[in-house]
Amino acid sequence: MAPVTLYGIKNCDTIKKAHAWLDARGVAHAFHDYKVQGIDRARLESWAQSVGWETLLNRAGTTFRKLPDADKADIDEGRAMALMLDQPSMIKRPVLDLGGRILVGLKPELYEEAVR
Repeated sequence: MAPVTLYGIKNCDTIKKAHAWLDARGVAHAFHDYKVQGIDRARLESWAQSVGWETLLNRAGTTFRKLPDADKADIDEGRAMALMLDQPSMIKRPVLDLGGRILVGLKPELYEEAVR
């Protein structure tokens, strides 16, 4: 199996659940805290090409909701990417990188299929 990396923020409850899910199934994985380590543009762009920037942008999170309405209105890919690079907490969590395939969000049924 290709190396597995879990991307997110250490204190996020969903990240904790994803860690627990992977650990319970014996799936070895690295953790990348993008609040501490950041996220590079090339990786974010690769994810956006794979799943779409709309999937990556966490519109339900506090960071996005606190933006001025003008910053949230008519958001497009360029603005969304800039926001996520500037404030990685706006990236939906978790992002599970399975070595070429990514899953966004904690979806146990998809995780199960992916780690078989």
